[in-house]
Amino acid sequence: MTPAKLLKRIRKKIRQFIRDRRRKMYSAEARRVAASCGAGLKVNHPSRFSRFCRFGDNCNFNGMTVIGGGEVSFGNNFHSGENCRIITQNHNFDHGEAIPYDCTYITKKVTIEDNVWLGDSVIIVGNVTIGEGAIVGAGAVVTKDVPSGAIVGGNPAKLIRYRDMDHYNRLKAEGRFH
Repeated sequence: MTPAKLLKRIRKKIRQFIRDRRRKMYSAEARRVAASCGAGLKVNHPSRFSRFCRFGDNCNFNGMTVIGGGEVSFGNNFHSGENCRIITQNHNFDHGEAIPYDCTYITKKVTIEDNVWLGDSVIIVGNVTIGEGAIVGAGAVVTKDVPSGAIVGGNPAKLIRYRDMDHYNRLKAEGRFH
């Protein structure tokens, strides 16, 4: 093996080692903060979670920020793209004691069921449930519930189509999760 190839191989192993150490560090921080955490949590990029997050098994994050005091539940086999945000509280503007808003907050819950995939830069606001097997396209802003098996996208997120649920259920029954 030439010295150049050897050096290239060593650099690749060092980069992989650094990526693995970062992933372990990010995942450990998420476990420390979370209200509950299932097995197999992977946090691949810097993320920020509130203490009101609950993680199912095999959750995979690639850069998530959860803001606010509302509860967020992630189901099993969840995957996110980069730069996703979940916002679980709003300023009190309707019944507050000042305008444009007062110093109190209204918290809202977000539920993400099993086998959901969020594309890059998705924003989810409070009082939303994303159904099992749903896919949320990159850049979508989710302001309403997403049905199971739905593929949504846009701002605000709208139904594009549904997944082939027969195929989905067959893969699920075979335990073929990524």
